[in-house]
Amino acid sequence: MTIESDLTIGPDGVRPSKNQVMIVARKECMPVYIELNKSQDGGARPVKIYTADVDYKALAQLKNLSQLSIIHSHIAAMPDVHAGIGATVGSVIPTRGAIIPAAVGVDIGCGMNAVRLSLKSSQLPDNLKPLRLAIERAVPVGNASHKVISARHAASKELASGIDLLLEKHSKLNKMLRRPRETWLRQLGTLGSGNHFIELCIDQSKDVWVMLHSGSRGIGNAIGRFFIELARKDVARNQINLPDKDLSYFQEGSDHFYDYVEAVNWAQEYARVNRQEMLNLVLRSIQPFLPEFTLTCEAINCHHNYVQKEHHYGADVYVTRKGAISAREGQLGIIPGSMGAKSYIVRGKGNPESFCSCSHGAGRKMSRSAAVQRFSRQDLETQTRGVECRKDKGVLDEIPSAYKDIDQVMEHQSDLVEVVHQLKQVLCVKG
Repeated sequence: MTIESDLTIGPDGVRPSKNQVMIVARKECMPVYIELNKSQDGGARPVKIYTADVDYKALAQLKNLSQLSIIHSHIAAMPDVHAGIGATVGSVIPTRGAIIPAAVGVDIGCGMNAVRLSLKSSQLPDNLKPLRLAIERAVPVGNASHKVISARHAASKELASGIDLLLEKHSKLNKMLRRPRETWLRQLGTLGSGNHFIELCIDQSKDVWVMLHSGSRGIGNAIGRFFIELARKDVARNQINLPDKDLSYFQEGSDHFYDYVEAVNWAQEYARVNRQEMLNLVLRSIQPFLPEFTLTCEAINCHHNYVQKEHHYGADVYVTRKGAISAREGQLGIIPGSMGAKSYIVRGKGNPESFCSCSHGAGRKMSRSAAVQRFSRQDLETQTRGVECRKDKGVLDEIPSAYKDIDQVMEHQSDLVEVVHQLKQVLCVKG
């Protein structure tokens, strides 16, 4: 189903308010496909959106992005799309000879890792709380980090020279973190906060999976903030007019461009290794509580906040996936739901119009502050019934109702991916 849209006018001819859903499509007409700027009026590039469940603020951000002269072909917005800072979360942004640091964001390389175990659900203990507590002891969550650095030396060897060069070249980074040369090591193999999680899940065949979500921690955040500010200064100095200062970019050929590429590549690799190290810690921590097990499939380790060079529509471009994963033909990926819903292991269909991409999750439909104001701890207990997890006010902002319906998100992108496994969590550790 294709719907053409004018950003400024709703389907009833009235400009929508900030909180209104602008376009509504019938559920039976899936997948949904909306296109903005089809006529490319005023030089704006088209925006192809794989859902009708998109709020006005997100549409406005997509419109701003589409006006940038550096955009190649079009912008693709995934079914979990929602407003972010500058660039929209759930967007795929191809750029010619330029990169927008704020589109990559500050959780550089954030993504997912999952592996299937040689265990059936019937082999899990009735009480999963000891497993959750064991995981929380093994993997620091929130702002916590490991107390002993030496335990992570093997995993950090290949990263050490790169971060030393970055900290020497960009002295301001040393001031943005307390003891940065220790912090990145101590945070390797840690979860972080917000929507980051570690889960034990059961698939449709009753097989047990371990799945986790995290990124580049404090060092990635510092790198992101440093270069976002640098990009703003570059754009101001070059007198480039932008619809939003958060869309400031580095142009290929400039010193800062190559510095950013070097830094973002390091942070993305750090995020990948962080998830890998965490997975190892989780597996070791749950071993004493379970029958002997092995891993029965290759671990899936995929970013969903990152940039890399790819070839699309006849050109080599920089593709930024801000809350989206690569879904090339045959490629496996992970699409998690909320802590009370289902998650999916998917195989990409290589759809060129989405730049071979799909959503990175369910996507928020409500801000964290709004969720805390609207829901109670009792609501959280009700919505996470059957899941061994924290049920206190500290994780109320992650209540399932704050997220979009993951099944509807999957319906909207049925032409982007096929489902390989459907997972339901039985244990969840939140940051």
